[in-house]
Amino acid sequence: MGRQRAHMSVRRWWWVAALGLAVTGCRTTGSAARADGQGTAPKQEIQFDPVTVTADLELDKLNDEELFAGGTSAFAANDFRQAARYFGRLADFHPDSRHRRAALYNAGLAHQRLKEWEEAGHRFSELADPAKGQGDALDAAFRVAETQYHLERYDEAYTLLGVIAAREDLPVNRRLEAQVQQGICQLEAGRGEEAEKTLRKALSTYDALTDKDEVDDYFPAQAHFFVGEIYRLHYENVKLDPAKGTDKLAEDLNYKAELLLSAQGHYLRSIRVGNGYWATAAGAQIGALYENLYEHMVNSPAPSELNAEEAQVYRQELRKKIRVLITKSINIYERTLETAERIGSQSAFVDRTRESLARMKALLLADAEGEPTPAPSGTEGTDGEPHS
Repeated sequence: MGRQRAHMSVRRWWWVAALGLAVTGCRTTGSAARADGQGTAPKQEIQFDPVTVTADLELDKLNDEELFAGGTSAFAANDFRQAARYFGRLADFHPDSRHRRAALYNAGLAHQRLKEWEEAGHRFSELADPAKGQGDALDAAFRVAETQYHLERYDEAYTLLGVIAAREDLPVNRRLEAQVQQGICQLEAGRGEEAEKTLRKALSTYDALTDKDEVDDYFPAQAHFFVGEIYRLHYENVKLDPAKGTDKLAEDLNYKAELLLSAQGHYLRSIRVGNGYWATAAGAQIGALYENLYEHMVNSPAPSELNAEEAQVYRQELRKKIRVLITKSINIYERTLETAERIGSQSAFVDRTRESLARMKALLLADAEGEPTPAPSGTEGTDGEPHS
């Protein structure tokens, strides 16, 4: 639920369902292709005996076992269009087949892989039971929420996920999964305060566990990351306007820096959970925050109330702070890439981080050539950056 600048506008990149996308035993829409007549109208009416149009004549001769085998084989070969045809045909024309439930589920998966969200949601909804379902019925409910997310039906998605999150009969891992995804959908729906409450509640549940192995580390890391995203959005909403005068500019800059540190603190907590994907994503976002603040400051004119001498002093001081921000972003980007290489992570975050690192090194080099004063290290604290 996508990608863009040094950071994301909203989080479409990071809706990653915890369910594996592998076909289970094998489980499309198959709105099966219709046979549409083409050509000119006949000159006279000719009547034939009634016939039943079965929509996909090529598959008409196959029974449910053959359709299921064909769909399974196509899915394994990553031919999701063909898999959707076979599984969809089975689900639509063999209602009594022992494979029908699996075919419905796998049809939904095939449509998901094709980013055909409406069709995927249609298939999954036949199986989904968020209030009482187990097994495929529960998995399908999560999948329905995911398709609603991609269709930007955020209210429907977080309402459905709230039903799952409230179920005391489910293992804590599934409830936490539902709660974290519910918070993400609330954030997408513009309900930032509710999203933060939901995500913090999920983290409280996780923190209270005596055995953290009960929960996949993906979900608490994701929750910390999105609390960081909430503070990043607050940070972006603070505009630096020199026209308002030095006092107001200093106040806004300090507040913006506080929000940066708050966002950074949550990203760091995400890193410390230890999930490779979210650790890489969080590191990339921290670096992007410093890079963004650098851009704000370097492009900000001196307050109009300053005279020429004062404006020169202002720019000199600003240059020192900018150099610190560049150095910090380089440090964080390098550590993020080291982490990604160590765990073998490959993602859009990693590619973006490499590009950002090269850009920041070029800026630092240009700054050094223009001003020989050595740059401050900017690596306070044991983690190489200030802590919130």
